[in-house]
Amino acid sequence: MSSIGRPRVHLRVVDSTNALARQLASNGAPHGTLVSAAEQFAGRGRQGRTWTAPAGRAVLCSVILRDPPRLLPLGAGVAVAETVDRTIGSRAALKWPNDVLLDGRKVAGILVEGRPQEGWAVVGVGLNVAVSGEDLPRELRSTAGGLGLEPAAVEPVLKRLMERLGAWLAVSEEDVLEAVRGRDALRGQVVRWAGGQGQAAGIDQAGRLVVAGEGGISRLDAGEVHLVRS
Repeated sequence: MSSIGRPRVHLRVVDSTNALARQLASNGAPHGTLVSAAEQFAGRGRQGRTWTAPAGRAVLCSVILRDPPRLLPLGAGVAVAETVDRTIGSRAALKWPNDVLLDGRKVAGILVEGRPQEGWAVVGVGLNVAVSGEDLPRELRSTAGGLGLEPAAVEPVLKRLMERLGAWLAVSEEDVLEAVRGRDALRGQVVRWAGGQGQAAGIDQAGRLVVAGEGGISRLDAGEVHLVRS
């Protein structure tokens, strides 16, 4: 198998790196293929949201993985968080399932898509390397942020991300779960989701978010949760 990040397709502008990576994966692109772009005009986050970033100021990439591990979304989150740690020396947290937070603000998002029946997945990452508050849409300025670096840092950060992703693909599920639990931004917090509200109580062995509510214990394996602000 090729190393993570090779071969690479880099574009100045693309609609969505995930969309292109999925097309390449369907056409037989090898494990580790990286699709990156300086700018996206139809980048997507989870729940169908748009992921926006100024041209040349964020890591915008998708990686094709063959025979992906079961806990890939969580492992990818740890890889991105560790990339942030090693880049700026501050410890990043994870908001289940795969948002990366720095000082409570979202600096990166991960979108995993794939075709299990064909044995592949695509990991899309948007990481705000050189994005300032003024670069963000007004409605996101209170909840999102960046690493505070210059545009020249984007390429080195991407290289580090590929190294960390490769490393976390090779570890056991227990190691992934331990790392996620050590960065869990939700544990002990009151959260709400489409099915109710309760206190986040950690991540179980299947990678699900455990929530304790009035109706008992819920185990969320997909979807989105929101912190309930007091």
